[in-house]
Amino acid sequence: MSYQSINPYTAQTLKTYSGLSDNALEQKVVAASNCFQQNWRLTSFAHRKTVLKRAAELMRERTEPLAALITLEMGKLISQSRGEVALSAAILDYYADHAEEFLAPETLITAKGSAVVVSDPIGVLLGVQPWNYPYYQVARFAAPNLMAGNVVMVKHASNVPQCALAFEQLMTDAGAPLGAYTNLFISKEQVAALIADARTKAVALTGSEAAGAVVATQAAQHLKKSTLELGGSDAFIVLEDADMDRAVKHALSGRMGNSGQACTASKRLIVVEAVAGKFLAAFESAMSSFIPGDPMDAATTLAPLSSAHALDTLIDQVDSAVLHGAQILLGGKRVADMPGAFMQPTILTDIEAHNPAYNEEFFGPVALFFRVADEAAAVLLANDSNFGLGGSVFTQDVQRGQRVARLLDTGMVFINSSAISTPQLPFGGVKNSGYGRELSRAGIQEFVNKKLIYAA
Repeated sequence: MSYQSINPYTAQTLKTYSGLSDNALEQKVVAASNCFQQNWRLTSFAHRKTVLKRAAELMRERTEPLAALITLEMGKLISQSRGEVALSAAILDYYADHAEEFLAPETLITAKGSAVVVSDPIGVLLGVQPWNYPYYQVARFAAPNLMAGNVVMVKHASNVPQCALAFEQLMTDAGAPLGAYTNLFISKEQVAALIADARTKAVALTGSEAAGAVVATQAAQHLKKSTLELGGSDAFIVLEDADMDRAVKHALSGRMGNSGQACTASKRLIVVEAVAGKFLAAFESAMSSFIPGDPMDAATTLAPLSSAHALDTLIDQVDSAVLHGAQILLGGKRVADMPGAFMQPTILTDIEAHNPAYNEEFFGPVALFFRVADEAAAVLLANDSNFGLGGSVFTQDVQRGQRVARLLDTGMVFINSSAISTPQLPFGGVKNSGYGRELSRAGIQEFVNKKLIYAA
């Protein structure tokens, strides 16, 4: 298969890359396996730290060209692209600084003898990564696992090949040996073959439910561990005692960041009846203020979607929602008289449980608005989803927010904030949003062998 870099603002094809042949892929797997066995697993934490710290330093030095590649390939606003570069560098630094502490041997208390649990690397890991955060997603997979002593192979999304190559070059320039970090332009069939390959020890995927189901099945067939970070339809609950200005501000950033193309976007706005009208009026006004344009231009506030296909999919979802009874309060169409894959900021209301939109993930600037009677109804609606990634609760009573948060069937809950990601916070979900965790201390524990060593 070919990997194409297409500017979603101009629809111009920038570059095309051929996929790897099976022979070329075999050479890369051999290099990765040899690197693990003969080099990387034998290095010290201090040595690995030097490489990752240098990679973080290089990311910051190359912020402008790296950010420009994101914007050119998937359309992100240039300011947000710069932010992604900064966050990715912070993740590299975080694991460089804390990996040895996180993986320190644990001495156990026993009646006789001595016992210690050590964390050994397991080998060659495969990461299947998406296009919406082309550096951040890779950094949160690669950084902890490289610091743990594993080596990583990355199959990136086919529409961000320049970003993929730039990250690989970054690791090479930072001093990573051949095979420690390997970018792969490969097909789905080759991914399946890699998962089956005895030299591949585990696989991590960030992507759609469908892709997750395929990869999880393939990994299970070969008795290999997998982690999945899949879709989300995060609930954004606004209770009657919420700070309304803050709630609207975060609903806007939570729904519209990255043009709404985020797993943890605030997709379902669930507002109690007592303040629903006030919230909706303010939110509609704010959603109407976005300015479409060139995502490289600092004056632009509405970026295109990642591709024409992504736009067509979103339009079809909105049309289907309306056909099944939803009302369009705002937007609902592609932006007229503009080049590129632009979707109008959209608000859908009156969405009943029978509507397909009720259970779908809208990956773009479309907000689903629900009125509910009270807190209990808000929790019930929030949990009535196949997804369980993140969610938000807005209330001026933080203890109340914490109590509501405990009732939500999700992997993450943010009180008085839309979803955020920092190196220190664990990231992951439940239900159809996947399993396993990335980032924080938890993110480095997924692919290590917790080996008991007992001496009588």
